[in-house]
Amino acid sequence: MYIHQQFCISPQRTAGSPDLEKVITSSEGKLVAIEPALEGVPPGMLRRMSKAVRMGIGAGLPLLKEVVPDGIIIGTANGGMEDCIKFLNQIIDYNEGMLTPGNFVQSTPNAIAGQLSLIKKNRNYNATHVHLGLAFENALTDAKMFLSEHPGNSYLTGAVDEISTYNYNIDRLAGWYDPLLTNTDLYTAGHSATIAGEGAAMFLLSGTATGAIAKIESVSTLHTTEVSAIARHLEALLEAYPVTATTLLISGENGDRRYQFFYDAFEKYAGTAPVIRFKHLTGEYPTAASFAVWLAAQAFQDLQLPDHLFKKGASLQKADRVILYNQYHGQQHSFIIISEK
Repeated sequence: MYIHQQFCISPQRTAGSPDLEKVITSSEGKLVAIEPALEGVPPGMLRRMSKAVRMGIGAGLPLLKEVVPDGIIIGTANGGMEDCIKFLNQIIDYNEGMLTPGNFVQSTPNAIAGQLSLIKKNRNYNATHVHLGLAFENALTDAKMFLSEHPGNSYLTGAVDEISTYNYNIDRLAGWYDPLLTNTDLYTAGHSATIAGEGAAMFLLSGTATGAIAKIESVSTLHTTEVSAIARHLEALLEAYPVTATTLLISGENGDRRYQFFYDAFEKYAGTAPVIRFKHLTGEYPTAASFAVWLAAQAFQDLQLPDHLFKKGASLQKADRVILYNQYHGQQHSFIIISEK
């Protein structure tokens, strides 16, 4: 499965011409996405869009200017949760009377894929995967299954998640987020929490190598709380995709010391390979792995990765394979292998 085009909206300067040299700092424990101007969207439709939908549209439309995909496949944990809460509050405010459906329509997880389909008049396969920390990986798996049967097809595949006040407060009270943390000391503070993030990353995927910028070789997931299960899975994976001098590791390390042992095991089994981290750029959110896939493909396009990304091995000049490991809340784990085409 090959990546032919990609677009990323994040708390950093990634939309359009990416510039990751200067890190934009977090505020009150949050990294908020920078939204680009949306072109080709009717103003009336734009006013009604939730932030999650705007980000999804903003990342997806640039890839559909000259392509009619055979499907649109999105992964999201919560969709437009902020608008969902607005709608639920309206039920109380209007005493269960006549409600405007706009907030409800914009809040459903499938609104992102649906709006892309409506704007581009695309009546092909349209699906949304809602599986918390594995939503993006399942969207990739869906696309890969289609492409194994129809390699000439193309699929717009990606992930979107937003910071909603409701979800953030619940996660903060549960101890997942700390508003006093900043992304500048994320990996050194030693806290039992992390910072919140949001973003959208979209990829135009096909089964043909011609014109591709990267290849997604493998996507695997598992549910476990045992590091031994991660080790066994990684051992089997490294037998199929051995680490070489040009292998780069991307770690989903987020500064939460409660789950650092998972990432330590990942680095241990991968040996001396260089390691980069990315969640000081994005914060933590369920589909943050989509940013890492975007980052890997950027590295293959001769983008010189900034030193602040590297945990070790900053002298690496060129990578031809990336092994990405990410976990969410210590239970959902994923490995994605990306290589230069």
